[in-house]
Amino acid sequence: MKVYGIPNCDTVKKALNWFKANNVMYEFYDFRKLGLPVEKLAEWDSKAGYESFLNKKSTTWKELDEHIKDNIKTNVDAIQLLQQKTSIIKRPVIEDGKFLHFGFDEKVYTEHFNNK
Repeated sequence: MKVYGIPNCDTVKKALNWFKANNVMYEFYDFRKLGLPVEKLAEWDSKAGYESFLNKKSTTWKELDEHIKDNIKTNVDAIQLLQQKTSIIKRPVIEDGKFLHFGFDEKVYTEHFNNK
């Protein structure tokens, strides 16, 4: 299982603490330091749609120029922005086989990891 995120993000910390408390092994990928390849963002888009991981509640999104926000009309536009500004991605991103989840949700985690 791979967890994508930013280590100092409170939501990521909550998720990692949940994994540790529930003995769920994971590999962490810091996308602030390492960036995200356009192929990975396109994969997430094809599986879930960019709308599910473009975090419009984030401070980074709110601070963007309105012109930039208004120009996000296609998945290509969104992926380009998400690659440039990874802090707009809803965190953490959990990949576990076919399971893909954005954000922390204890109920979803419990259902998925207790049924493995």
